[in-house]
Amino acid sequence: MNDPDLSIAIENILVARNLRNMQVAQAALQPGYYLRAASILRNIQGTVIIGTGFPVTDTFETDGPVGAIALYDALVALGAEPVFACGAPLAHCLQDDYAVIELLARNVDAARDEARIRLADLKPSAIVSIERPGLSDDNCYYNMRGEDISARSAYFDPYLELAECPTIAIGDGGNEIGMGNIRDAIATLDINASATTCDELLVADVSNWGAYGIIALLARWAKRDLLGDIDPLAILNYLSSHGSVDGVTRENTLTEDGLEAEEGQHIIRELRDVCGFTPN
Repeated sequence: MNDPDLSIAIENILVARNLRNMQVAQAALQPGYYLRAASILRNIQGTVIIGTGFPVTDTFETDGPVGAIALYDALVALGAEPVFACGAPLAHCLQDDYAVIELLARNVDAARDEARIRLADLKPSAIVSIERPGLSDDNCYYNMRGEDISARSAYFDPYLELAECPTIAIGDGGNEIGMGNIRDAIATLDINASATTCDELLVADVSNWGAYGIIALLARWAKRDLLGDIDPLAILNYLSSHGSVDGVTRENTLTEDGLEAEEGQHIIRELRDVCGFTPN
């Protein structure tokens, strides 16, 4: 299977369950979006900023950080220098084990100033957003229930807005950074859509799984089974010990978007199979 066909196979696997109507979003994207995004990260050197963390109640949800950690580890294995960008309490959860910049600004103007300083300092080669809330047209953040969560949300949108490097965003509902690329197409969905855009938008039934789609292509090119190194359950245990919750149930469980860890493990097995790696 050539790379374009593999990308389309990955794209179909990742929205096959259509849990939040991401097949509608997929139809609005030019096929090959996983290939285009992964190509940005192929052989990349230097800093890659990975923004993640969606606030739920007073903590963070498991969807986003699981995939972000998997992508961080894969990029380290391939020689890049990833760094997480997230707000508290996730930033505090990760800072002992990973490179982290904490998002501190509490309004859009301050966030733009913060982003300018950080971008000038880090000079990233790429920026990836995984399940980050995206600002709506009214400059507020909303969750899947339509609740305004601006008071609890850190601001990552300006990093993509002001970036001089390629930007990638992954979402699974329509209210995430990057979904501004297809706002008209998802207008019929029951969501307060994000207006924030990116260079390459990726969609998946669960945003964590979108990270696995990128890793699948990087693994194929590197001829290394990077997918086989991912242990979603171990990552969920790590996050749970720091107070994470499932974004759907709002409970501290080893699940993502209401799904058992086995669902993510099954996706990884599907991706390994389509990439030609023999599952264990």
